[in-house]
Amino acid sequence: EVQLVESGGGLVQAGGSLRLSCAASGFTFDDYAIGWFRQAPGKEREGISCISSSDGSTYYADSVKGRFTISSDNAKNTVYLQMNSLKPEDTAVYYCAAGPLVAAQAMGVADFGSWGQGTQVTVSS
Repeated sequence: EVQLVESGGGLVQAGGSLRLSCAASGFTFDDYAIGWFRQAPGKEREGISCISSSDGSTYYADSVKGRFTISSDNAKNTVYLQMNSLKPEDTAVYYCAAGPLVAAQAMGVADFGSWGQGTQVTVSS
């Protein structure tokens, strides 16, 4: 059974940092792209960062480039999202998802078939 479990969300002041974790199980980690997505109230879910577990290639949305860093520990089947310089507009539920390697760069929501339950990130001003 494919399972993705996010952790690390919480409440932080603007300018602060959080690190999210996504623990994956039930599939061959190296064969997939793992992406981070977020959904703010009243907005569509959007892809913000993705890593290709096979070669470590990383991709970022413009809105988080330079502030967020995605990484993976393949031995632990875990992907991390280090979020620095957080802004109130980063407030959202953050999800990780697994998808085919070819979907990594585009980070299209529809291309990722397995999802975690999400973790809330709230950034106060």
